[in-house]
Amino acid sequence: MKTKRWLTAEPNPGQARVLSEMCGFSTLASMVLCARSMSTPEAAEAFLHPPGLHDPYLLTDLDAAVNLITEAIQLKKRIIVFGDYDVDGITATCVLTDYLCSVGADCGYYIPDRLSEGYGLNCAAIDQLHEEGAELIITVDSGVTAHEEAAHAAALGLHMVITDHHECHDTHPPAEAVINPKRSDSVYPFRELAGVGVAFKLVAALMGSQQAALERYASLVALGTVADVMPVIGENRLIVTEGLRRLAEPHSLGLEMLLRESGMWGKKLTSGTISYVLAPRINAAGRLGKAALAAELFLTKDHERAQALAVSLCEQNKSRQAAENQILDQALTVLRREYNPLEDKIIVLAEEGWHHGVIGIVSSRLCDRYACPVVLISLEGDMGKGSGRSVKGFNLFEALSDSGSLLEKYGGHELAAGLTIRRSNIEAFKARIMAYAAAHLQQQYLIPTVQIDCRIDPSFIDLEAVEGLSVLEPFGMRNPQPVFMMTDMLVEDIMPISSDRHVRLGLRKDGILYTAMLFGTGTGGCNFAQGNYIDVAFHLEINEFRGIRTVQMNVRDIHLSQSEITTDQKFLDLYNSYIGDQPLTARQAQLLMPDRKDLVAVWRHIVSRAEDNRLSVPSNGLSRRISWESRRGINIGKLFVCLDVFSESSLLSYHFKEGLLNIIVKHREGKADISKSVVLATLTQMAKPSCPQGPQENMRHPYDMQGADE
Repeated sequence: MKTKRWLTAEPNPGQARVLSEMCGFSTLASMVLCARSMSTPEAAEAFLHPPGLHDPYLLTDLDAAVNLITEAIQLKKRIIVFGDYDVDGITATCVLTDYLCSVGADCGYYIPDRLSEGYGLNCAAIDQLHEEGAELIITVDSGVTAHEEAAHAAALGLHMVITDHHECHDTHPPAEAVINPKRSDSVYPFRELAGVGVAFKLVAALMGSQQAALERYASLVALGTVADVMPVIGENRLIVTEGLRRLAEPHSLGLEMLLRESGMWGKKLTSGTISYVLAPRINAAGRLGKAALAAELFLTKDHERAQALAVSLCEQNKSRQAAENQILDQALTVLRREYNPLEDKIIVLAEEGWHHGVIGIVSSRLCDRYACPVVLISLEGDMGKGSGRSVKGFNLFEALSDSGSLLEKYGGHELAAGLTIRRSNIEAFKARIMAYAAAHLQQQYLIPTVQIDCRIDPSFIDLEAVEGLSVLEPFGMRNPQPVFMMTDMLVEDIMPISSDRHVRLGLRKDGILYTAMLFGTGTGGCNFAQGNYIDVAFHLEINEFRGIRTVQMNVRDIHLSQSEITTDQKFLDLYNSYIGDQPLTARQAQLLMPDRKDLVAVWRHIVSRAEDNRLSVPSNGLSRRISWESRRGINIGKLFVCLDVFSESSLLSYHFKEGLLNIIVKHREGKADISKSVVLATLTQMAKPSCPQGPQENMRHPYDMQGADE
């Protein structure tokens, strides 16, 4: 993983103090607001408490849609809500379908199969719905670019209302109404509604009361809005706030069952509950081709059926996780062998049998991990289906357009796209898009960043101050959970938890000990050891255990403090002097000189963690990990001496690429006699004046490094 660059805001303490005094915010909350350019009471108030929901009839074509749907209800025409298979599309489908059915409409819904139909309207589905008696189709979260499909429906005599929130062209499909706040002729004050938000506006107009619609559907609208990563500002902030409040007693029986089955019933519900607990379970059904189960869950009035469907969605999520982890492991295995961060600005992998409903998630995880665009392709027969994710500054859709002649089909936008390709074209496509990335992707966009709201010290942190951050909720896009930074924290404890999938740290600053949770990283991923000083970027949360409430840090990223970097540089300078044939004092040579136990510790660590005989790690992190595991003082200079000894004995080779130390363990027959090492002999000679017994004593007998565990 690449070292992340920290971008730290510097809010004015005076402005924060005034804001705190005038508005009653905690100091931490005021600092965050100032860091985000809301340093006056007026600006803070406008953000935290938007004026209210906008009139639905400001949406272009909404009045025409209301008239058409009202007539269809009265005449008992068959209405079909045409949805989508993601959380936004499913919740939009359910909000509109539930309302129409509640007023006696002859209404059903249709959600295309992700695996066989793909996204949006398609002519085959329209034909099927027409044959089944549909007279009016209302799209949600899709349709704004479906010119051909809308024309096909019109030719069949079907009426159509399109509701969508995606970017649209200047010309619109031939439908009776096209409702989208992003229309170029729109006067609607807020462009960032989710698909379910637009469907909600239509329902509010049909009901004649926006407040009544909000009370009934706020939880589903909030669910779709957060899951679709829409900005939680303005009108969305009001909707999500109300929706989270009503999640405690949702209108939807199925939503209650899903909360119970996922273990969240009765607990504090936040936007994170939606993002990390509810949304994955709903999305899993769509990714595995069973989105209709999620829609049925939110629409059913049968308690037993709702419970069974909630259980099914949780099981589908487990299946999705298993498929995702399998693909991720396979991709990482390939990348350890083939990925070259100095030359490769984009990752393109193709593999037989990857589930193409899941590869988009894996692409996103790899994109985050390697900080570069990623395209994964699932091969089946002569064809492949791909999904890609990109980084800021690289338009993936334009990159695919450049390779369009090699693709059967492609679509998407700047940061996410999909494609269909013939197997025979994959190598040519890979070469073409890698060349495009080399020419168009600037190096600055390949460096991952962490946005930090402000640097603080322990005087800022207590239970009351952290509780005061709740005024900023709900968090989400354009209003992320605050990130703080503290420097020079002493690492007192490193405790692996959950089978070393996560780490609990004990960090001390100014005499105060803090608990910090590092999720998704085991002890092997830490580039620091006990006794080191680190700079930490973190969220602040309150942990409650057995009735005791304490402040906890949830770590976003860790850098070694400057004092540690200076220490590393001192030992690197010594090592560079040594390999540059510059004279060392006896004391300096002793600092670099490994004894037998040092060599064993380094060797055991490398061979135990190498995969396919390869290990790629930050060099300063490797020396600290080995020191912590072995409880030996192995500085970075001594580590390189050990590696040189092993390299001299043909046990391994190593090189550097973009800050990573890359080690290749070599297969060797028989024992490696390192007692004759020139590296050790040279250092021993340098160390003699102040080393009567000398490290040479430790190297008196041959040592089989490949049998170090015996």
